[in-house]
Amino acid sequence: MIGRLFRGAPLTCTFLIVYWTAGALTGTIGGPDPVLSAKVGLGIGSPVWTVFTSALWSMDLVGYVATTVLLLVFGPQAEHAFGAARTAAIFLSSHVIGSYLGLGLVLLGHDAHWSWLESLMDEVAAGPSIGGVGLVLALTFRMPPAWRRRVRLMTILSVLVLTLYSGWLEDVLRLSGGVAGLLVGAVVLRTGPARRTRSFQDTRVLVALLLAASALGPVVAMMSPYPNGPLSWFADVVAVAQPSPEYVGEVCDAGLVELCRTMAIQLSYGRFPALVMSLLPALLLLVLAEGLRRGRQFAWWSALVCNVAYTAFIGWYVVEAVQLPDAGAAEAAFSFGVPMLAPLAITVVLVVTRGHFAVRLPRRAVRRFWRFTAGSVASLSALYVFGGYLIRDQLLPEPGFAQLLADLPTRFLPPGYLGLVPLHFAADGFAATLLFEYTGVVFWLIVLAGLLMASWRSWPSPCEEEAKRARELVRRHGGSSLSYMTTWRGNQYWFTPDGGTAVAYRVVATIALTVGDPIGPARADAVRGFAEFCARNGWTPCLYSVGTETKEVVESLGWSAVQVAEDTVIELGELSFTGKKWQDVRTALNKAEKAGVTAEWCSYADAPFAITDQIRSISAEWVADKGLPEMGFTLGGLDELTGDGVRCLLAVDGDRTVHGITSWLPVYADGEVVGWTLDFMRRRTHGFRGSTEFLIASAARGFQAEGARFLSLSGAPLARLDRGERPRAVQRVLDLTGQVLEPVYGFRSLFAFKAKFQPVYRPMFMAYPDSAALPRIANAVGRAYLPHLNARQGLRLATKMIIRPRARTGTPEKTG
Repeated sequence: MIGRLFRGAPLTCTFLIVYWTAGALTGTIGGPDPVLSAKVGLGIGSPVWTVFTSALWSMDLVGYVATTVLLLVFGPQAEHAFGAARTAAIFLSSHVIGSYLGLGLVLLGHDAHWSWLESLMDEVAAGPSIGGVGLVLALTFRMPPAWRRRVRLMTILSVLVLTLYSGWLEDVLRLSGGVAGLLVGAVVLRTGPARRTRSFQDTRVLVALLLAASALGPVVAMMSPYPNGPLSWFADVVAVAQPSPEYVGEVCDAGLVELCRTMAIQLSYGRFPALVMSLLPALLLLVLAEGLRRGRQFAWWSALVCNVAYTAFIGWYVVEAVQLPDAGAAEAAFSFGVPMLAPLAITVVLVVTRGHFAVRLPRRAVRRFWRFTAGSVASLSALYVFGGYLIRDQLLPEPGFAQLLADLPTRFLPPGYLGLVPLHFAADGFAATLLFEYTGVVFWLIVLAGLLMASWRSWPSPCEEEAKRARELVRRHGGSSLSYMTTWRGNQYWFTPDGGTAVAYRVVATIALTVGDPIGPARADAVRGFAEFCARNGWTPCLYSVGTETKEVVESLGWSAVQVAEDTVIELGELSFTGKKWQDVRTALNKAEKAGVTAEWCSYADAPFAITDQIRSISAEWVADKGLPEMGFTLGGLDELTGDGVRCLLAVDGDRTVHGITSWLPVYADGEVVGWTLDFMRRRTHGFRGSTEFLIASAARGFQAEGARFLSLSGAPLARLDRGERPRAVQRVLDLTGQVLEPVYGFRSLFAFKAKFQPVYRPMFMAYPDSAALPRIANAVGRAYLPHLNARQGLRLATKMIIRPRARTGTPEKTG
C-alpha cells in the first residue's frame, strides 16, 4: 500500500519524508526550539529566505501530525489533478504569497494599535500547513460542486476559528495562505464561469457550520494553554472553565471574602463534572447546529435566543468597561466589544435565513420532549433537595431545607458562572459530592440527548387517505415488479402537484428510502420534486431498487447509481419446461407427483386455521433455525400475506400437510394484472425437498394459463450478473458485503437457485444525489431491512459472518 501511495503521489511522499526527517534531526517534533525557530522561522524582520525554510518545520508535534494528515488526504488528489510540478508550484506560491499577506496584516494591525496584532510583532512561525491549506483551497476548483462547497466551508471555517480564538502568528499565516490558494485557483485553475445555485440544504449547512464554529472556537481557546485571538475572551462565555488555583489564591490573599468562598467552591468540583458543565454552552450550540442542519424550527429559535443572550451579556461587560475610571477604558471596551461581533453576526444570519428553518416537530413529539424534560428536572430537584436534607451533615456549613431549595438553581449552572451568584455551602462527603456536582451534569446530559433525538428522529405522520391514493395509482399505472410493495404498511407517500405520480418512501435516520420506481408517468418530475421535498424536511433522498429507466432519469439530473440487486423475470408467452436446461425443474415436478404432493392456490386471509397454523409454524421454524430476525423493507413476511390481491400457492400432500409456501404479488398495467412477483418463500425443513422448484414451476404454468405476460422471481439483494463491466469502488464494496453476508442470508445462493428457471436478468439500482451520504445511506438500508435487530442477534450475525463462515447448501427459503 505504501508503495502504491508513493507511485501515485511521489511529491507528497518525498516531502513528508524530508519534513519528518528534518524534525527528528533537529528535535523540533517534541516541541519548539527557540534558537532554531529564530533562524528558520518567518516573522517581521526575518531574512527573505526564511519564507522557504519555514516550510520545512512545524512548531510542535500537533503541527507535524495535523500537517501530515492534511497532505496525505489532499496531496495525492492534487498530484493526480495537476501533476507533481504544478502541485509544487501551487504549494510554494500559496506559501509565499500567504506568508507575506499575513505579515502585511500584522503590520497594518500594529499601525492601527490593535493589541492582538501588536502582540505578534516579535513572533516567528513555521509550518508547511500555510501552503498546504492554500493547496487544498486551490484544489477545490477542480472538485465537483458539492465537494467544492464542503471542502471550502470546512477548511475556511477551521483556519478562521484557529485565527480568531488561538490567534498566534502561524494561525494568521495559515489563514492568509488559504486566501492565497483561493486567489491562485481563481486566476490559474478556474475553467469557466462559476455557477452558484445554493439550495435550501446548502444554506442550512452553512448556518449550522457557523453556529458549530462559534461553539468549537471557545473550546479550542479553553484547551489552549495560551489563547491569544481577538475572540478568545468569548471562550469565557461559551466554555466557562474553572478558575485556576493560583488565581483563587490571589483573590483570597486580596481579602475578597465572598468571591474567595465562591471560587473555592468552584474549584472543589471534580474534573469530569467540571469539564462537562464547563462545556455545556458549547455542547448545547453543537446540538442546535445539528438541528439547524436538518431545518428544525425549534433549533432556530433556540439558537437565536442563545446568541441574543450572549450578545446582551457581552454588551453588559462593554458598558461596565466604558465606565471604568482609568485611561484604558476605551481599549477595554474595544477588547470586550470585538467578541460581541461573533454572536451578533450569527444572530443577523439567523434572522436573514429564517425561512430555511420551517420543519416543525409534531405536537406529540413536543409533548413527549417537555414531559420528559419536566419529569427529569422535577425528579433531580427532589433528589437534591430531599436527599441533601437527609445528608445535610455532609454540607458545610449545614444548610436547612429552605437554603437547599434556594441553592437548587445553581446546580444547573456551569462552575465558571457560579461567580455571578452567592454560594453558601460546599460538599464534604461522598454522597453530598454526588448530589452537589452531578445533579446538573445528569440533567443537562438528558436535555442534550433529548434535543439531539428531536433533531435526528424523523416524524412522518401516517395517512390512510394517501395510502389509498397510492394503491389506486399502482392499479392504474403499474410499474416495476416491485410496484405492489409500495402499498405495504410502513411507507409514506409523496405526490406530484397534479397527483398523477407518487413516490413511496420511508425515513430511516434522515434518509428517505424509496421503494422501487415512482408510480406514474412523470418520473423525472417526481424525482426532482421529491428531492426538493426531502431537502425542505432535512432528509437525503435515496431511490432504492429502481429500474434502468429511472436510473437514466436520475443520472441526467447529476445523481449517481449503483446496482444493488438483479431482478429475474420469466417470460410466460412461450414457456415450456423442455430441454436439458429444465431438467431440475422437471425432476421436481415428477417427484411431487409420485409423492402425492399437489399445488393449491389460496388466500391467506381466508385459508382454514389448519393451513395458516402450519404456515406460521414453518416460518417460525425458519426464524428459530437462523437465530436472526426476518428481513423486511422489500422482503415480505407473514403480515404481507394478507394484502389485497396477494395469492399464496401451497405444496400439500394427501394428509393436508403443508410442505412449502410461496406468495405472489400482482403487477398491474392499465388497471389489469399482467404479471406476478414472487415474495414470500418457505419450505418445511423435513418436508418434500423439491417443494420450492415445484411451487414456482406450478405457479408459472397457472399464470401462463390465465394469460399473464411474465413472472418475476424478484430481486436477489447484493447479487448480480457479471456483464463484463469494471465495477466502481462503491460497487466493489457492495459485492464484498454480499460475500460477507452469504453465510447468513445466502443472497448469492438464492441468485444461483433462480438461474434454474432460465430468467431474463434486469438490474436494479440504488440512486443517490450525494456520494458523501453513502455511509448514512448504508446505515439506513441496513436498519430498513433489519429494523428489530437486537444486541444478541447482532452478535450472532457477526459470529456467523466472521467467526464461522460456511458454505450454504440446499434450496434457499427466502426471496426478495
